Amino acid sequence: MNRRPWVLGGVAGLVFLFLYAPIAWLAVVSFNDSRSLSRITGLSGRWYGELFEDSRVLESLALTLRLALASAVIATVIGTLAAFGLRKAFPGRSLWTVLLSLPLVVPEVVMGVALLGFCVKLAGIPLGFGALLFAHVAFSLSFVVVVVRSRVAGMDSRMEEAAADLGASPLTAFRTVTLPLVAPAVLAGAAFAFLLSFDDVVISSYLTGVGSTTLPVFVYAQASKRGISPEIVALSTLMVTATTALLLAGVLIASWRARRAGQAAALVSA
Repeated sequence: MNRRPWVLGGVAGLVFLFLYAPIAWLAVVSFNDSRSLSRITGLSGRWYGELFEDSRVLESLALTLRLALASAVIATVIGTLAAFGLRKAFPGRSLWTVLLSLPLVVPEVVMGVALLGFCVKLAGIPLGFGALLFAHVAFSLSFVVVVVRSRVAGMDSRMEEAAADLGASPLTAFRTVTLPLVAPAVLAGAAFAFLLSFDDVVISSYLTGVGSTTLPVFVYAQASKRGISPEIVALSTLMVTATTALLLAGVLIASWRARRAGQAAALVSA
């Protein structure tokens, strides 16, 4: 590879082409003047106009955003507290760690059936927003715990001890020392929980009630009934664009934080 670097570059290019060529074609087709998905007859934004005039899409999008935000907040709070609870050794910690990691490996179909039976038969939660919120918090909680716990495990406890030695109360030490140190992991866990909730199809399809259809379930139902329509293509393009914008914003924020940290370290060393 050192003698032929073009080989590695060519393989990387083929991988990126395999991954992103369908998405790029999807974006181009969304501006097609006709309903064809195989050939371009002209450029037009008519499908985006029809998409924003569809009240079902807007209602599903609003429901999905409310559900994703609510589940992300709840899962982040509970997952962060659980990560701190697993920080120190106690009897049964290994068992709790395994139980919290199970949703990461259990198939979504199994999770959907189990949550459907629990919500409807045992808990008496009707199908709809409440059942969806309970389910999304349940399967996204493990991701938050894993992300935050990895940061908590690598955190230097001497900084908290120093704050306590300087007279800070446990709440003040947590607010001024511990929380800023784990804030990037907490934000990453919240982003994971939000995206998992926003993109979920399998589990949500089991718990969707009347008037509570999420956007991914709506897209899947429309594609399975009437095929892939240009409106669905336009909607998919907007979702990819929004995801890309959020990813770029996260990268820029991380780069900005890294530069600030480097500048602060340079000032301290000087």
